[in-house]
Amino acid sequence: MVAGVALIPNWSAGAAVTNDPTVDAATKATFQKLADAVFTDRTQALVDGSTSARTQHTKGFHGSVRLSGGQSHQQSSALGQLRARKDRLAKLGEKYSAGSTSVTLDATEVHGHSAKVAVTETTSLTYKPGTTSAKGPKTTGFQAHHELTFQAGRHGDWQLTGIKDTDDGYLAVNQVETPSVPKDNTSPSPSPSPSSSSDDGPPTAPRAATSYPAPANPKKLTGGTYDYKAMVTYAQKYWNHYNTAYPNYNGEGAGGDCTNFVSQVLKAGGWKHVPGYTDDYTKWFGTADIQSDSFVGVNEFSWFALSSKRVTPLANVYQADLGDVIQMDFDRDGSKDHTMVVTYRDASGVPYVTYHSTNTYNRSVASLVASYPTAYYYAYRT
Repeated sequence: MVAGVALIPNWSAGAAVTNDPTVDAATKATFQKLADAVFTDRTQALVDGSTSARTQHTKGFHGSVRLSGGQSHQQSSALGQLRARKDRLAKLGEKYSAGSTSVTLDATEVHGHSAKVAVTETTSLTYKPGTTSAKGPKTTGFQAHHELTFQAGRHGDWQLTGIKDTDDGYLAVNQVETPSVPKDNTSPSPSPSPSSSSDDGPPTAPRAATSYPAPANPKKLTGGTYDYKAMVTYAQKYWNHYNTAYPNYNGEGAGGDCTNFVSQVLKAGGWKHVPGYTDDYTKWFGTADIQSDSFVGVNEFSWFALSSKRVTPLANVYQADLGDVIQMDFDRDGSKDHTMVVTYRDASGVPYVTYHSTNTYNRSVASLVASYPTAYYYAYRT
């Protein structure tokens, strides 16, 4: 893994664009407003009792900046998928009573009649009273990064022609693209022995069921080896405010910061370093200067955690409790793609996870299962 890199070379954040008088401050502001409308509509598609298609925010853009015909079709398809997701969420006991989305323009790049715009989306969803998830946190939210492509016509009118999610791992509840698999922080699918002995190869983790409710498997939260409250406190502090004592691997091509973040959480709760070679999965350590593969890699983390006996597999993701770890394999190829930590468990037995790439706090496991019903899930008791 390497540190985050710029989305596009020669971007100028907020700078006026020369050599193309049609892209002035007002046009950039309209780019931002259209992006805000697109993602606001996607968020509202998940909200119970949300507005109809006739009052969509994107319907108001018909002038100098607007959706292209192809992008209008893509937006309509995305909204349809999200409304279907809303129905799946409701069946799992999760509804949202309100949603709030804002978009900021980070940078622009213009070449002739083409423009690329980097934006940051900040979204919050309020859990609806009377639902299962309402027994947990009041809200969930995330920040996501996108690259928008605009094309200008002969008369200087700009059309939004493409939207690309640029975080490593698309796990926002209002996103519809197939999740990326950040290869830099995952390993090729191994063929290990079932044994947890390093002499016989990396240990395998059994898949966790996603049925609700799950069989009881209570966790002792106090008086043990680890401080789970400290883990939750760390995750809450740094879910979107990165600790400069560690590298930040969130960014296009960086491989994703998810496992690096979870390792930091566990370290804050008492996990101790096991020094050694960086590529030895039986070792685990991370500082500002050097990190083992097991500290930052999805699969390597699983191998270390199991072989060191610091975790035990859980049979069902709904058994996870504070400080426990959940991983996902989006494409079911045997190589895990994403790592999250549980930061809340509600009275109904629903865990909530916090993670990096895309930065998210207190997202319910029910939401993950509804959004990615075909993924493989793995759960670890820490």
